[in-house]
Amino acid sequence: MSPAFGKCYDPSGATYGVPTFPWKYAPDGYATRRQLRARGLRPGGQPVAAQVMRRAPRRKGGVSVAYLYRLDLAKPVRPMTPGRATALAAAMTARRTCPQCRVDVGYCIPTSLGMCPGCAYPNEQHAA
Repeated sequence: MSPAFGKCYDPSGATYGVPTFPWKYAPDGYATRRQLRARGLRPGGQPVAAQVMRRAPRRKGGVSVAYLYRLDLAKPVRPMTPGRATALAAAMTARRTCPQCRVDVGYCIPTSLGMCPGCAYPNEQHAA
């Protein structure tokens, strides 16, 4: 490893409180949330076991951190039940429905506008 990895290499956890490894150098047996999900797993209430760290692009002095969980303690993802599917569908319909004109616009309304672009900018012409 190069000297640049020195700040990111702390396998004992003395500096950051949890074992810390440079980006892409984590030992086997650990995974991020996304990696767990890709395997059909979830953290299942376990605490963060380690982290990987790298310099953040486009930020001076900043770092990016990804938390790692142990694979042996991960649990399977809970299956989608009919009730959860119904609740999810209702929530997505609410995010697509404009509160001003009550039309389902077919996509999630931008939270910055709070309404569909047609209601937010009524004087602009839109392509038909």
